[in-house]
Amino acid sequence: MATRQGPPGRTQREKASAGQQIVWTLIASAVAGLSTYYSAFSKRPTAVTSFPTSYALCAESNKIYTVDEARPAVDCITIDKHAILATGTLAEIQKHWDDYQNELIRKFYGNESKAKKTLPVFNAPLGSIVVPGLADAHAHIIQYGFKMQLRLDKVRTLSELLDLLEDYVNSHPSDPDTWIEAMGWDQTRWSDTDGGFPTSADLASRPSLASLPIALHRVDVHALWLSPRALALTKEHLNGTFPHSVPGGEIIRHPSTGEPTGVFLDAAQSLIPVPKWSKWQMRDYASRTVKDALAVGLTTIHDASTSLDELELFKELDQDNELPIRVYAMADSDRITYEEKSIIEVYDPSPSAHVRMRSVKLFTDGALGSWGAALLAPYSDKLDSRGIMRFTEEELASTVREWWDKDWGVNIHAIGDRANKAVLDIFEKISDVGGGNDSVAGRRPRIEHSQIMRVEDLKRAGELGVLTSVQPTHATSDMWYAESRLGADRIKGAYAYQTLLRSSRNGVLPLGSDFPVEGINPLLGFHAAVARLDDEGKSPHGGGGWFPAERLTRAQALKGMTLDAAYASFSEDTLGSLVPGKRADFVILDRDIMDQDRPFTEILEAKVKATIIDGKVAFGGI
Repeated sequence: MATRQGPPGRTQREKASAGQQIVWTLIASAVAGLSTYYSAFSKRPTAVTSFPTSYALCAESNKIYTVDEARPAVDCITIDKHAILATGTLAEIQKHWDDYQNELIRKFYGNESKAKKTLPVFNAPLGSIVVPGLADAHAHIIQYGFKMQLRLDKVRTLSELLDLLEDYVNSHPSDPDTWIEAMGWDQTRWSDTDGGFPTSADLASRPSLASLPIALHRVDVHALWLSPRALALTKEHLNGTFPHSVPGGEIIRHPSTGEPTGVFLDAAQSLIPVPKWSKWQMRDYASRTVKDALAVGLTTIHDASTSLDELELFKELDQDNELPIRVYAMADSDRITYEEKSIIEVYDPSPSAHVRMRSVKLFTDGALGSWGAALLAPYSDKLDSRGIMRFTEEELASTVREWWDKDWGVNIHAIGDRANKAVLDIFEKISDVGGGNDSVAGRRPRIEHSQIMRVEDLKRAGELGVLTSVQPTHATSDMWYAESRLGADRIKGAYAYQTLLRSSRNGVLPLGSDFPVEGINPLLGFHAAVARLDDEGKSPHGGGGWFPAERLTRAQALKGMTLDAAYASFSEDTLGSLVPGKRADFVILDRDIMDQDRPFTEILEAKVKATIIDGKVAFGGI
């Protein structure tokens, strides 16, 4: 090998010195290189937490699920300002952008090529997918924030619940007349009781609780459990006498003494003088809900019972730029006074507005877990009861007609088969006298829950054009006792989601959670809909799922919590799918929940990487 010679005439010392310099230079270079290598290795890429005004987002091949029949999966989407500009392959969206820019400079910049803007392209993390912004078609925003203060739903015994309350009281000292209010108990999940309702005596069994006014809402908010002190204050509030009966509700009484045991059902809850929440409490509750909603990919929430005070709060949050999510509110008929009813008006600035109210929420019955769902025949496990109708069929029909004639959307809570039949009878009469089923369908009336229906009513809802708004996690929560409540025949028309979807005249089945009754994470509902299993992978029918014929496909479930929810809120042309012209609301998930070959358990393991609303990052990053 030839070697390069040094300059002639160099001394040995010079050569040695030069050799040392070369060695030290090599050592320094090596150290610098190692340092650079280590620095590059130790620093992780910074997550992108904001996007420019215009940009493209690409995922792995066909991993952007658009819920668009024409192009259900694409590689890339282009966002311009708050809207989706184009979808397709990278080459397609780049060509579309180039054409778009050429048109802009021709119109506004005298064809000056320097005015053209480049399109920044961002890549979703490997393995992740993009789906439209997720919507919850039935939830309760303020109540969720309230419930999260004290998690009664986490306990699995009555004893644990009492322990939790004692710990809370000890850590939150207050005036002995200050009411303690919480939510989430479910007697069907307690392993140390017989599944019956608790009593005020249970709360009195703990000395630190006995003298305090305590009001605990059942998980479904259809029952209120009082301590002895709260019971005494209620009696005093009622001038010393509890009513013998309550229309649309019930006071649970001791079978031998006839005295109230401490549980009040449905309309009877209004007898309890629990102090109202302040505006600032409600603001805190709403803020907690918004924060948690964004973290699980929710971009729209249908608030299913909004008081006028809550509506004003949502407007205020929006004006203060503290409401990134979209709220589709349903006016709570139970909390609208006679005077307010005469002046209330639809509030619907636009389908993309962050606060809207164009429908009213009415109630027919109670809930299955508290034996309040109105049934046509007695409960199989409580033969002396058929549940509770909040109003007679005639009263309900009159109320529906009143709101209908004012051009409000009418959404009605109905759980039992009697309640659902009553609602469908009303809309059938409206159809008969008002232009047929098409005229009813055009108004998009909704049955909220649609849980237990006669088999013939499953089909009738679709024929009439009545939307059935369902909550899949109700099925997996109730499945452990539903058949014992209903019997083998009635259960055939219960939680029948695939049948309801097939019966729908437009193939629409809005999905929600009813949070805080159930968890806020929409993937819990997605999993329940496609697996018919609880979050531990169990069901009364084994690992194959509870009545698996009523499963939804993954595509159906995603559509139910995106485009179908948008349809149910009159916003399907603006929200609900990733197509050009619609709002840029989307979610990046860390794994592919749409892959039919992946196990159901992976759905529950999925995490939200980013939630984007109007093209801007509202949570996380990539």
